[in-house]
Amino acid sequence: MHDKLTKSDIEKMEEEIEHRRLVVRKEAIEAVKEARAQGDLSENFEYYAAKQAKNQNESRIRYLENMIRTAEIIEDNSRADEVGLNKRVVVDFGDGDTEEYKIVTPVRANSLEGRITFESPLGAALMGRKAGDVCTVRNGDASYTVKILSVENTGEEETDVIRRY
Repeated sequence: MHDKLTKSDIEKMEEEIEHRRLVVRKEAIEAVKEARAQGDLSENFEYYAAKQAKNQNESRIRYLENMIRTAEIIEDNSRADEVGLNKRVVVDFGDGDTEEYKIVTPVRANSLEGRITFESPLGAALMGRKAGDVCTVRNGDASYTVKILSVENTGEEETDVIRRY
C-alpha cells in the first residue's frame, strides 16, 4: 500500500529521522549503558525500560523510512476558494450544528483536533467544493448532507504534526 504524502510530509519525516538518529539514538544508548552499570540485570527495571525506549526509537526510524520509500507524492491542485489540502472548512450539518475541520494527508490526521484526511468520507465529499455548496457524505450504508459555510487556506501549521503509529 502506498501512502499519499506531500513533499512537506516527507521533509518532516526526514527531519524526524535525522533527529532520532543523531540525538535520540545517542541518548538511548547512554541510558542503556548507565542502567547496565547498576549491576544485576535480572532485577534492573531501568535497564529494561532503557532497552525498550531504544528499541522504540529504532522502530520509529524504520517505520518512517518505509513510509518515505513507499509514498505516493501528491499535490494540492485546488483553487483558492475550493476545499483542498491544508484548508480549514466550516460545515453545517443541517440542524444549525457547525463544525470546523482542516483537510490533511493521512499521516497528519487527528479527528479529535479537527484534522481529517481527504480520504475520509467527509473529507472526500468536501474536496473540490466551494463555500455555499451542499454535498452528500456517504459513510457505509448511511448518508447525510452538509453545507459548506466557509473555506480558508491556512497552509501548514505547527500543530499539523506527523502522527505516531
